[in-house]
Amino acid sequence: MESSLQSAGLLEQMKIHLSTDAGKEVTKKIGLVYQLNIAPKKIGVDEEIFVVDLKQGKVTKGPYDGKPDATFSFTDKDFLSIATGKMNPQIAFIRGAMKIKGSLSAAQKFTPDIFPKPSKL
Repeated sequence: MESSLQSAGLLEQMKIHLSTDAGKEVTKKIGLVYQLNIAPKKIGVDEEIFVVDLKQGKVTKGPYDGKPDATFSFTDKDFLSIATGKMNPQIAFIRGAMKIKGSLSAAQKFTPDIFPKPSKL
């Protein structure tokens, strides 16, 4: 996955994480598909799209073929803050640092717990 985004590194780790037992637990527990639209600086500009498929336990680059359960848009920096637990997803949403399309109940399951812990990065 060629990318200038810092998030791409985390998503690479996520890929590996999903093949572990802990990752398989996450897939089993969540069973949803998330599309992430990650922009270098400003939401909606030069976005790179990644799919975190927690039905099949994989991470891919490019839009989801079908309808994801929830689609998130954020900047590279804000995504990293949310994924590493430095920023609360609800607060990010209220501040407009994260936009959500699709199911809100699916979106609420998108928490730092699904990502590998930074110590493993």
